Amino acid sequence: MPADSRKSEAIVIRQTDFSESSRVVTFYTRDFGKVSALAKGAKRLKGAFEAAIDLLNQCQIVFLHKSSTNLDILTEAKLLSRFRATARDVHHYYAALYVAELLESLSEPMDPHPHWYDAAAETLRLLETTADFRITILRFQMRTLDELGLLPDFTQCQCGRLVEDNDQGWSMWIQQGVLLCSECRQIEASTRPLTGRVLMALRLLQTSTVSLAEDQTPSSETLRIIQHLLTALISQILDRRPRMLAYLKF
Repeated sequence: MPADSRKSEAIVIRQTDFSESSRVVTFYTRDFGKVSALAKGAKRLKGAFEAAIDLLNQCQIVFLHKSSTNLDILTEAKLLSRFRATARDVHHYYAALYVAELLESLSEPMDPHPHWYDAAAETLRLLETTADFRITILRFQMRTLDELGLLPDFTQCQCGRLVEDNDQGWSMWIQQGVLLCSECRQIEASTRPLTGRVLMALRLLQTSTVSLAEDQTPSSETLRIIQHLLTALISQILDRRPRMLAYLKF
């Protein structure tokens, strides 16, 4: 069947060499999800795409989609924004690469999630401007789990008991993605101990849409606990630990 031309906003999440002059570029697009396309001549100094398809760039692309197993063909790429956090703090760059890794590893080809795309684009913009990358990247991980339908309910146990700030003895059953109170905790299950204060901080990060006030910002220890929890949940889905986390220091 002939290829058809498609257009969408996209974030460049991966590049691999294809030949002496061309690359295969993987995009996460707003309208079509993950797309891998052959960019002919992309390695030439004055190629048709110039710097538009550099890693982490946001661009407007046009590609020829083929229904067969052949690669799609990139025909146009117009730069919309370039990620520029590398000069500020290397950890912000690593965090941006982690966003790209999650988009690439947790998505299927041609399976669009426009809200996830918007969250990724917003996260990259925030990583360029915020002094502390940690809350920004924690929120994106939670948005990712939510988009996949795998974000646990941090407000109550599966038995209905509600979380309170001074509670102790809560745990997360990672394999099932459910919160357990001290009475429901199952010894045979793989669990991660949590306090009510940590769970309240998780809820704050999940529901707030603006920067947290200084008196609302969780402590560094709480942020580390939350990151360990989200890492466990994401690693459970991937069946491995995300590679870029080796470079992120919480």
